[in-house]
Amino acid sequence: MTQRKPRLSFWQIWNMSFGFLGIQFGWGLQLANMSAIYTYLGANADDVPLLWLAGPVTGLVVQPIIGSMSDRTWNRLGRRRPYFLVGAILASVALFLMPSAGEIARGLSGTLITGVAMAATLLWILDASINVSMEPFRAFVADKLNIEQRTAGFVMQSFFIGIGASLANALPYLFRQLGVEGTTASGIPLTVLYSFRIGAVAFLLAVLYTVLTTREYPPDDMAVFERRRLSYRNAGNVLGRILFVVRELLKEISAAIRDMPATMKQLAVVQFFTWLGLFCMWMFYGLMTSYHIFNAPNSDTQLFREGGEWGGLMFAVYSVTCFAIAFALPKLAAATSRKTVHAIALTCGGLGLLACYFVESKELLILTMVGVGIAWASILSMPYAILSSALPPARMGVYMGVFNFFIVIPEIIAATTFGRIIRALFGENSTVAPLYVVMAGGACLIIAALACLLLVRDVVDADVPERAVIEGDEYEPVLVQQNVQPVPSTGLIDDPRRRS
Repeated sequence: MTQRKPRLSFWQIWNMSFGFLGIQFGWGLQLANMSAIYTYLGANADDVPLLWLAGPVTGLVVQPIIGSMSDRTWNRLGRRRPYFLVGAILASVALFLMPSAGEIARGLSGTLITGVAMAATLLWILDASINVSMEPFRAFVADKLNIEQRTAGFVMQSFFIGIGASLANALPYLFRQLGVEGTTASGIPLTVLYSFRIGAVAFLLAVLYTVLTTREYPPDDMAVFERRRLSYRNAGNVLGRILFVVRELLKEISAAIRDMPATMKQLAVVQFFTWLGLFCMWMFYGLMTSYHIFNAPNSDTQLFREGGEWGGLMFAVYSVTCFAIAFALPKLAAATSRKTVHAIALTCGGLGLLACYFVESKELLILTMVGVGIAWASILSMPYAILSSALPPARMGVYMGVFNFFIVIPEIIAATTFGRIIRALFGENSTVAPLYVVMAGGACLIIAALACLLLVRDVVDADVPERAVIEGDEYEPVLVQQNVQPVPSTGLIDDPRRRS
């Protein structure tokens, strides 16, 4: 029998959400700095997309497995906290070592490992570990909060996500303003080194704070839980259990794909071009800032380092804009429609990235990222609000998971094809290619906006019980991997005033 969860105080919700600050710190450092780190270690611009492949692949593989395993776990630490802790420890180690990848590779005498290969290896470890921590945090909302406090929980999570991302993106620039100069033996700026070291400590301490201050409730129905856990344990050793989870997930996902609702197919086109555009930006915005705005001739100059730090600060601008604009979206959607708001937001982001071609001042670059922040706020909420109205409540979780395939697939396509495209169009190690890839990302966002207006039919007469949405959060096979949690739940799902 499901027991009603007690109301939590402000500080209890604060404690259970605090770990998001650390997790988003790790994501923020990675997104803003990995392309530059690869370049410092000797990678060409056309190699960068393939080196970013770690993110989508690890998110696709690790998240559903860890999510299902945590659903079947209950021990002295609880249900989700063991995964928080293990993931945080491993991620912190990877963050701490990442700026020293070149030195580590040189220290492994007798091997053929290069600095780039070592950085890529650490990125795989980092992404896998962040996903180990991140996936169970998503289920924490359903585990700990009753229906009335769900929005408050999402607001608190989003607060810490915004703080973590903004600090991570701004840290190298702030260190530069404090007078930190110099580089490691591999050429990585000390501003980046110190930021990653602080990020490693912040990640571990933030997650540890949540682990130590938050208790977990036992599963609602222990009899059902024990049956699920027994079937899981009977699968044998760790490898057998992982294969058991994968087999169950594949069966459920294949059935969901076969019966995919029409609205989901329409939104899939929007998602594909949206995330293709975002991936162009994440991979090349920092390099574009160095080469196009700061006019760095190559990666060995001070101008290149300053440009990378300013690019990181621009990522902080779009994170802050996202959080600031999120609460205006429901009112705008009520006055117009959800798909109209999403199309306008995507257009703002696309125009922002296209405008980089005309921007020569680093200060004007701020305006481009305000547009991206508006798009990001909508990307993390509006498609899911539209989709939820068209899904059967009993299968909310698996369909939300399948929906995120249309995030991972364009990322993998970009990672495996962009390198060859860049070499064909611009030649080896081009300094102008980053600008045009960022602009291509803007064009993809514009295409996504048009697809949203022309293809998507927002189902307006299917009221979705909030309980079904919570259960979907509790069991979601594949999740958005660039951000821990969408912007706050603000009534977009059940608002009777929405119109197509």
